[in-house]
Amino acid sequence: MKNKKMQMLILIIILLSFGIAAYFYPQMPEQMVSHWNASGQPDGYMGKFGGLFLMPIITLAMYLLFIIMPKIDPLKKNIEKFRVWFDSFMLIFILFFYYIYSLTIIYNFGVEFDMTKAILPAMGVLFFFIGYVLEHAKRNWFIGIRTPWTLSNDAVWDKTHVLGSKLFKIVGVITVLGILLPVNAFAVIITAIILAAIVPVVYSYFEFKKLK
Repeated sequence: MKNKKMQMLILIIILLSFGIAAYFYPQMPEQMVSHWNASGQPDGYMGKFGGLFLMPIITLAMYLLFIIMPKIDPLKKNIEKFRVWFDSFMLIFILFFYYIYSLTIIYNFGVEFDMTKAILPAMGVLFFFIGYVLEHAKRNWFIGIRTPWTLSNDAVWDKTHVLGSKLFKIVGVITVLGILLPVNAFAVIITAIILAAIVPVVYSYFEFKKLK
C-alpha cells in the first residue's frame, strides 16, 4: 500500500476496534447478539469475547490479506496501474466492517433497531464502490472478474469489467433502495448480486469466442 496516510487511517480504525473491544468487555452481557435474520431480528448469539474481538480479528486478517495480494500476484505490475482504487477499496471495506461492528456494540447495549435497515445503506455504498474498482481494474489474479477468458486476454478483461462495473453500481443502488422494501429486501439484493456475478462470466466466454 503506497498511500501512507490511508494506511495509517486503516491501522487507526483497526486499533480503535480492538480498543473498543477491551474497553467495553466488562460492560457487555455474557451472551451477545451476533447475527440477525433478513427481517433485522436477532437469531444468533455468542460469548462476549467472540462478540467483541472476532470482528476486529477478522478485519486485521483481511487487511493483511490486502497487503499480501499485490506482492505475490504474478501480474503485480498491473495492480500498480489501478493502485489508488485498490487502496481506496481497502479503506472502504475496512470502514464497512467497522460500521457493522459499531452497530453490533450499540445493539448489545440495549438500543434495539432494525439491523437490516441500518446495514443496507452501507452495503449499497460498498457495492457501488466495487463497481468503480472493477471499472479501473487491470488484469491480475486476485482482484476483479477472474475467469479463464478474462485472464487470457486484456481486451476480454476490459470489456467484461466495463459490464461488471455497471452491474455492481446498479446493485449498489438497488441495495440502498431496499430500505423501501424491508420484507423482501435481501431476496431482491441477493438476486441482483447473483446476476451481477454470473452475467459477466458468461459474457467473458462469448467475448473470448469472438476473438477466436
